[in-house]
This record gives sequence, structure tokens and C-alpha cells, in this order.
Amino acid sequence: MTTAEAAATPDRTTPAVVLTIAGSEATGGAGAQADLKTFQELGVFGIANLTCIVSFDPSDSWNHRFVPVDQEVIAHQLEATTAAYGAASGAPSVLDTVKIGMLGSPATIETVASALAGGGFTNVVLDPVLICKGQEPGHALDTDQALKAQILPLATFVTPNHFEAESLSGLEITDLDSLKAAAIRIHEISGAAVLAKGGVRLAGPDAVDVFYDGETLEVLSAPKVGEVAVSGAGCSLAAAVTAELAKGAAPVEAARTAKAFVTAGIRNRVASGAPFDALWQGGAV
Repeated sequence: MTTAEAAATPDRTTPAVVLTIAGSEATGGAGAQADLKTFQELGVFGIANLTCIVSFDPSDSWNHRFVPVDQEVIAHQLEATTAAYGAASGAPSVLDTVKIGMLGSPATIETVASALAGGGFTNVVLDPVLICKGQEPGHALDTDQALKAQILPLATFVTPNHFEAESLSGLEITDLDSLKAAAIRIHEISGAAVLAKGGVRLAGPDAVDVFYDGETLEVLSAPKVGEVAVSGAGCSLAAAVTAELAKGAAPVEAARTAKAFVTAGIRNRVASGAPFDALWQGGAV
């Protein structure tokens, strides 16, 4: 083979393919944008199917503005993605790992649940986004209940933050012991591996998260970088877990890698004119 022929021959190394089903966040700090950047940094081929458009309103204390994507459009995205990379596609790298981010409505939850049930996914990572400030309270409650009833049972790995862990477990979380108890309870309810995030919300010098999968209980700890949550940290953590699982990592190893990745991204955060900083996925390099 000549040098020219070698240069023209494509590299047959095929990356793992992963899907995020999530919302678009207009400033780029969170949602599908954060997921795709995380996937790229961790060496997997990322696909995003959008469920909603979220932006912040600078004239209203930077609260969320929430616009759902039409259900037919969501279904079409999922149909195209699975036809291109699903089990029956013939693709060299089969899509069997998905991250679920913000869904935003009971209708979207039903659409996504149907696709997951028939999609042949081995790894379903749920970042259980239970609250969006742009939603009417009653609608938000209906969405939360639908998520717990229809998506949580399909999950193989769940990454709740402090509020979400309290909601899913029914326990008050005030310290490391209660965070451990919540992780155990969520596993008992769902059967999924759990990475319950204490983050900056628990007192002490370290940001602590708890991993539990029914056998291994492990505390993941890193020194806090400031005392305020950073936009995109939760999305990026779940996306990093997703990427590592797709590459064949065991759940606890995926959790450790994700924790280190996000800690580095928080340390190298990006500031803007908004009253919050954003995690930088390139900060781990």
C-alpha cells in the first residue's frame, strides 16, 4: 500500500455510540449541549434528541423559560436515531446506551418510555430532572409522578441531586449518613445503580456523592470548589457515567471517572454575564 493509499484508507476504529434524550439549554452550560461536549471529551460518538427548549429570562431573575418540543417531532428523532444505530441497523457500533435528561411533561415521558421499552438499551442512565422553574406547579408535579412511574423502572443507573434524592427516597438528607440511606432506598425502589449527589449542599470541606448498586457502597469525595452549584455539573456527571458505561466500564468505575471529570470541570469553570458559572468539559484535559 502506498502512502497515499494509506492516507485515504479510513480508520476502522469505531467509537461507542451514545444518545442523550434531553432539553436544549440556550447558554450552553447544561442540557444536551453539556452532554454532547462531555461525550466528545470522553471519546464516544454522541447523539442528542431534544425534548424541550429551555432559556433563561435575564429580565426575570434569570428564571427558566420552558418550551416543549412537539411529541411527533420527539418520536421522529427517536425513530431516526434507532434506525441509524439501533440493534437492527447493521451499524458497526450499536447504540445500546442512553442518557435521559429533562423530559418536562407527562406526554414526553410517555413518548420516551415507549421508545426505551422497545429500543434494546442495555444501559439507561437517568438524570431525574424533577423541577423546571418555567413550569406551572401542578404540571411539574404531574411530570414528577410520571417520571417516577414510567422512566425510573427502566433505568439501570440513576444520578439524583440532593433535592431529587430526597424526592425519590422520601428521606430528608442532612449529612453523609442520610445520603447513604437515600442511595440505598432509591436502589431498593428502582433496582438501578445509584450515584446520589451531596455536592456543595452538605456541610463540610468536601463535595461528597454516594454510589450504591446493591453490593458496593462507596463514598466519592473531592474538596469543594466554592460553595455555589455550577451550571451543567449534574448533566455532565450523568453524561460522563453514560460515556464510560458505553465503553464497557463497570458502574462503580464509571461513577469514579465521572466524579473526577466533573470536579476538574468545576475547577475550570466558565464565567459569563449570568449570575452563575458553567462547568467546562475541557477542564479535565
